[in-house]
Amino acid sequence: MGKMIAYCGLICTECPAYIATQKDSDEERKKVAEKWSKEFKSEVKPDAINCDGCLIEKGRLFSYCHECKIRKCAQEKTFKNCAYCDDYACEELNKFFGFAPIAKNNLDKIKQSL
Repeated sequence: MGKMIAYCGLICTECPAYIATQKDSDEERKKVAEKWSKEFKSEVKPDAINCDGCLIEKGRLFSYCHECKIRKCAQEKTFKNCAYCDDYACEELNKFFGFAPIAKNNLDKIKQSL
């Protein structure tokens, strides 16, 4: 499988939760949960580390993906990702870029190629 770029610009196929899920590795799920618990100052349990990428319609998603405003908006507008939106980059996306600047770089490259 090639790169899966999430609506927000993150590369799902490089995400530790995606990788652990595809390997079906409980040990990797545990490591990701521990890292993210520390990083996000919130308890993340290993059984929450299950994700087949946010672009999927049916399947496993990391718990936050179910409530992600960016994902929901892009799905409603039926965009491949936010770079295809006329409102790029909206306020919600700009807030996210403060947390994940690499996502902005990925979407900017896509936007420039359109």
